[in-house]
Amino acid sequence: METVKGFRDYSGEESAKKQRIREVLSRSFSLYGFEPAETPIIEFEKFVKGDNPDDEAVSDTFKLKDRGSRKLALRYEFTFQLKRLAKNKKLPFKRYQLGEVFRDEPVSTNRFRQFTQCDVDIVGSGAKEEAEVLDLTFNILKELGINANIYFSNRKLLNEILDKEGVKKKEEVIREIDKLDKLSESEVKKNLKKYNAEKVLNIFKKNKKFFEKYASYKEIKELQKYCKYYGVNLKFQPSLARGLSYYNGSVFEIRTKEMKESICGGGSYLVNNVQSTGISFGLERLSKLAKFDSEEKSVLIVGLVENKEIFSMIQKLRENDINSSVMFGKPSKSLQYANSKGINYVLFVGEKELKSKKFKLKDMKSGKESNLSFDGIVKKLK
Repeated sequence: METVKGFRDYSGEESAKKQRIREVLSRSFSLYGFEPAETPIIEFEKFVKGDNPDDEAVSDTFKLKDRGSRKLALRYEFTFQLKRLAKNKKLPFKRYQLGEVFRDEPVSTNRFRQFTQCDVDIVGSGAKEEAEVLDLTFNILKELGINANIYFSNRKLLNEILDKEGVKKKEEVIREIDKLDKLSESEVKKNLKKYNAEKVLNIFKKNKKFFEKYASYKEIKELQKYCKYYGVNLKFQPSLARGLSYYNGSVFEIRTKEMKESICGGGSYLVNNVQSTGISFGLERLSKLAKFDSEEKSVLIVGLVENKEIFSMIQKLRENDINSSVMFGKPSKSLQYANSKGINYVLFVGEKELKSKKFKLKDMKSGKESNLSFDGIVKKLK
């Protein structure tokens, strides 16, 4: 039976790699003082739409009804749920969340209708907190072996530029300008003509120094200052806006040459009228790009005889956090199983081994075999 378009199964090494990345993210988020949170997948449609129902991501929500004919929707992200989570919390409120989100949008190679978002947000923030979020991002990508660039801009700067140019429909124009890294300049120009705003394109081609004349550029300089303290390099991209209209300050997007789509992105916005900031990582995209060793050492005990000592051995392996399982019967069948599951080592235990207290450990990658005591095997596999 096929999955629904935009949804897919994960298993084996692929699923194990995603789980390892989750662990890296959770550990890193906790290290920076973020506390975990969980929220419902289903919410009232009105709450999901919020104040920006025309945003593309919001309009792509999956809608449904319960038995009471109440209008509901699947969450499309976590940020809108912060309104409820942050209520009456002591500030700054720092939370992280990993979980599934859903969007009824066109499907592509790296874009699904169900995907895992991994978010951190700080309710009660300024430039220092924004820099901290970007430092966290930089260090996570470094640990995962992903070479990427952090691009940033500021929605206040965009609005100031458009105000000075006399642009009326700013939100619509900002959405079009934000597509400059996805569409050709001629396509964006054509779209901007609908709002009589095609002239603003030339402004976004200017060098960085040009933008210093705008009052809101001071926020660009401030964020760069704190990021420099952390040793995090940023690339200024004045046209960057991010798709969601709730952003009201800094916006950032992380991209790599290895993937057309961004790896993660975020920015600053209001939560219950409190200035906040956050970033969201896409787990599936991280998994495609991560180059770290996601393989845990694992061992299969092949029991050539049934003996209670074998059960004690596997218990000791697990007590030492060694991924282990046991099979009894023909060694050939066990070796085939170990190969199919990507198990690193096979440990043979028969009457002869139990008497001599020396056990044959086979490295499934190299084929090399060693005769070791059980304590020696535990030490080798830890």
